[in-house]
Amino acid sequence: MKESFSPQEFARLLELVHLGMRTVMSRQGGQSPHYARYAGIEQKILKLAERYGCSDLVDVGGGGNLVPAAKVDADKELRKMVGESDNDIFWHELVARLADRDLGVEQATKTLSEAPGPPINADARLKEIEEAYWAEFEKHDLARVAMLRGGKG
Repeated sequence: MKESFSPQEFARLLELVHLGMRTVMSRQGGQSPHYARYAGIEQKILKLAERYGCSDLVDVGGGGNLVPAAKVDADKELRKMVGESDNDIFWHELVARLADRDLGVEQATKTLSEAPGPPINADARLKEIEEAYWAEFEKHDLARVAMLRGGKG
């Protein structure tokens, strides 16, 4: 397969590779168990940068590997996308974890109380709890969130 790219198209491809590798390495860097799966492909694409007029978007990093140039990471549009993605992940993760916690407490309380009645429909109840958290955070952000430390508040 032989493909050709304009310099602008190849620059966008480099941005995609950069964003993808950022996701792969987000917490563990090169120690990520997924890093090896994509590192070779990343190097192949970065090596093509000069051919497509994008050598300014690639630098030589430690160990002689090619890396996206600092200007790629500093690009305002990319930084905006990364920020929006990080923000979205934060809120979804926060809502999901709080809702899971609350559902677990409700289920344990019901089991321990041995109160008669139908079992909790976990999927429906989880959705209700998540919706309540979304409504709270959309209206008040984190202003009404408090952490209890050691039960002392």
